[in-house]
Amino acid sequence: MIARAAAFLLLLYALGFVMFAFTLGKPAKASAAQTDAAVVLTGGSGRIEHAVDVLREGKVRRVLVAGADPAVTKADLGRRLNGGRRLLQCCVDLGSESVDTRSNAEEASRWLARHRFGSVRLITSDWHMRRAEYEFRKVLSSKYRIVPDAVRSEPSFLTLFGEYNKYVLRRLAVWADL
Repeated sequence: MIARAAAFLLLLYALGFVMFAFTLGKPAKASAAQTDAAVVLTGGSGRIEHAVDVLREGKVRRVLVAGADPAVTKADLGRRLNGGRRLLQCCVDLGSESVDTRSNAEEASRWLARHRFGSVRLITSDWHMRRAEYEFRKVLSSKYRIVPDAVRSEPSFLTLFGEYNKYVLRRLAVWADL
């Protein structure tokens, strides 16, 4: 009986991983509603570049780079992005208070409230979007409209496996009220 229960849980876990791997976050549709702001989570290639493109296109008014290293400056970003210094100076904020996805959401919540925004475009990698959106919805609740906007990537098996485990463990921790 215990072996069957363990086998069933293992099968559920494996099927969950397959579903997770084949249903990664998607970029926002071109017809997605404009939002007041965008929050981009650091840690993956193409994320900040995409956020600046969204800003340039007028789909948002302001961007928070959440989880930025405190040593990084807007000038550093300007050099990395080959221009756009004026845009970075006026409309991009560097947030260095957060160290993980949950604290990214908390930092973003304070920033959104300070600027009196009502909607946010969440920008992160496709493999990270499910957990990021979960954390943001938990912290922001229904006070803000969230538009997920995933940056496509080609994650390795280990990246997907690690992210799936983080997502499952976080969901279990919330369920167990830990």
